[in-house]
Amino acid sequence: MSSAPYDLPLFPLSSALFPGGLLPLKIFEQRYVEMIKVCLRDTSPFGVCLIREGAEVGIPAAPHLVGCLAHIEQWDVPHPNLFTVLARGGTRFRVLETSIAANGLISGRVETLPDPTRPDSVDYACQEVLRMAVERAGAASVPGPVNLDDPVWVSYRLAEILPISPLEKQALLEQTDTAARLTQLRGLLLAHGIIENINKNN
Repeated sequence: MSSAPYDLPLFPLSSALFPGGLLPLKIFEQRYVEMIKVCLRDTSPFGVCLIREGAEVGIPAAPHLVGCLAHIEQWDVPHPNLFTVLARGGTRFRVLETSIAANGLISGRVETLPDPTRPDSVDYACQEVLRMAVERAGAASVPGPVNLDDPVWVSYRLAEILPISPLEKQALLEQTDTAARLTQLRGLLLAHGIIENINKNN
């Protein structure tokens, strides 16, 4: 069930953030420095949305309407007005309307989206591709704990690491049906030549 609408500062980026994912940031623009200060003071998240039009720096960019909460887990101030932040993806949200403050910070009136569905099993091809990627790069290469039997975790982590376009990642983020997301991922694995043959009965 969606939440009652609430206000959320938005950080449009050139990549999508998935629930459970890790997002390292170097923040120097004054609007985002102030945003981080407020989030730390209030122990509150900010919202990450893929940029629909514009750029990360300068004139406020237009965001896609589905994004992901970002909860700050680590932070440092190596220089005045420079924050280094490590945030973790939380729940997904939909932007209902936006406003822009005098300093250029975008705020959204948002509602929380329902939790993704949880099928009984994991698509075998998706599971195997992710397992091989984790074995090659090490468990530290994906946000832990590693759980290759969790279809939701597999679908989000595979979406993060696949060499696909930002718009393809955004479509995967917007999908609430996990089985459908895994089917999309299977198709992308085939389309990008990552796997040549899949036994559809697996």
